[in-house]
Amino acid sequence: MTGTADETQVGVIVELEVGAVAHGGHCVARGPDGRVVFVRHTLPGEIVRAEITDERPGYLRADAVEILREAPERVSPPCPYAGPDRCGGCDFQHVDPAAQRELKAAVVREQLARIGRLAPEEIDALRVTVSALPGGPLGWRSRLRYTVDAAGRAGLLKHRSHEVVPVESCAIATPAVRDAPVTGREWPDADAVEVVASSGGDRTVTALGGDRPARRIDGPDRVVEEAGGRTWRVDPAVFWQVHPAGADAFVGSAVRMLDPRPGERAWDLYGGAGTFAAALALAVGEQGAVTLVESDERAVFAASANLADLPQVKVVHSPVERMQVRGRPDVVVLDPPRAGAGTRVVRRLIESGPRAVAYVACDPAAFARDVATFRGAGWRLAEVDAYDAFPMTHHVECVGLLVPE
Repeated sequence: MTGTADETQVGVIVELEVGAVAHGGHCVARGPDGRVVFVRHTLPGEIVRAEITDERPGYLRADAVEILREAPERVSPPCPYAGPDRCGGCDFQHVDPAAQRELKAAVVREQLARIGRLAPEEIDALRVTVSALPGGPLGWRSRLRYTVDAAGRAGLLKHRSHEVVPVESCAIATPAVRDAPVTGREWPDADAVEVVASSGGDRTVTALGGDRPARRIDGPDRVVEEAGGRTWRVDPAVFWQVHPAGADAFVGSAVRMLDPRPGERAWDLYGGAGTFAAALALAVGEQGAVTLVESDERAVFAASANLADLPQVKVVHSPVERMQVRGRPDVVVLDPPRAGAGTRVVRRLIESGPRAVAYVACDPAAFARDVATFRGAGWRLAEVDAYDAFPMTHHVECVGLLVPE
């Protein structure tokens, strides 16, 4: 695999011995010219023939198109759309589910070491494992956005591409999502179609984009969700965990770690519709106080309506970065978007002086970056729970407990 600066390696087939898993759904190998190659559709220890799909100055990307030596964890993908040059939504269809969780745990540990700068003994003390959620590796995704191609067909995108793969159904979607009237028909006036199947039994289908505003094709304006022993009514567009068991698992971990006490003050930052705030409110009681901060107007409306029976909860409509919240919290739930909270928010939070922070993270790299900021201010990562909330993909959810030294 050689060439001048004017010659591209894209499309070239190379033989590779595959090394460790890396964040992003691929494994790491070394090409014949010594460059790092990030290879999808493979497993550590395999020998593969791989097609180069992307070339950058310091590395290459590739798809394993032929397996010359299989790892024992390899299985036949249960979805016909999984594999090279097909749907890019699932990274690990070819991996035994238990081995998927081991790969994700390895990624979490590696990110905490490399980006979070935790020492090996700190990583070992955390004993990071990834727990399965109820329901199995297929049929769990309760929210799915299809992309519409130029012919009006609904499908799913290829990896790192805007190219649409028309599909009949998605194997990781819940039956209610799979049965929605989306595939098998044309969508001439839409760029995307979003399906939501709530835990309360509602289903909506919404056409997005094109020359017309978003329009509801099927279902109610509010869907019912069940979480934390409560019933929630929310706009389908409001963020909600896509795994039906996710909300209860993450709330349970955060509250257990924080151990909120009666009369304490709690902050719920990036609070969404309020699932964490509700659990915190029950723990601190009516003599305590919970402040939920959220920037999305529809989520703020949902939180205000669904938490109206909990007078100790105050909902603040504001970006967390610019929030005007007075007083010192005792405990904090920090549940930022995929990019993480960032240095500014973390430093502001540390200055507010809580005794503990439960950080809920859907991206281990962003989590590790923020952990490094906490550690630089004298805090430590005391505990991590990790969940396989997105089976068949590389994504993993972490809940970490951060405390001052």
